[in-house]
Amino acid sequence: GINAEYGSGINAEYGAFQISQIPNLLSQVTVAMQSTIFVLAFLAVAAAKYDPKNCEVCVTFLGKFRTQLDALDASVQSNPDKIEAELRKACKTKQPKDERFCWYIGATETSATGMTQVVTKPMSFHKPVEKICGDLYKKDAQICDLKYEKQIDLKTVNIKKLKVKDLRKILEQNGQDCKGCSEKSEFVKKVEAIAREQGRTEL
Repeated sequence: GINAEYGSGINAEYGAFQISQIPNLLSQVTVAMQSTIFVLAFLAVAAAKYDPKNCEVCVTFLGKFRTQLDALDASVQSNPDKIEAELRKACKTKQPKDERFCWYIGATETSATGMTQVVTKPMSFHKPVEKICGDLYKKDAQICDLKYEKQIDLKTVNIKKLKVKDLRKILEQNGQDCKGCSEKSEFVKKVEAIAREQGRTEL
């Protein structure tokens, strides 16, 4: 009787002990899962290593912007606030991918977030644009997902034979439009002007 009572007491106490340990065990499992997820996420980021060749829009846009800055006074080039003002001017573009890039970094009026300082501060001490894009990639990898549409080579193509939709696309890619244009010849004229700017002599 005593043994049975003693045994049942131990079993009950042991069962209670096991039940009381469940929250701790669950907590340990949760921590282990979180650690695993963190490691996997870290490995995924490491695998998708930044490559400036795959960050076309960022490198191209900031490269053009760097050239614009270099033509300004040194007092502008070394001042992040003045650089930001110039950046916002440059971001008033009609080129869709450039405009989207500007939106991502917070340089447009409709931007939800702001990362302009990741651009303007390093620009003030002439950090290479490829490295600036690498810094932006660490903040938001989507920036390097932006790609320009394949452009028509204006140095060789017969502009007059292009369709209006292609002429519109060329204007858009070059940050221009043709407001009020109703005839194809008007679009052709605008595109020919761009071709001349790009070095084409015979049209």
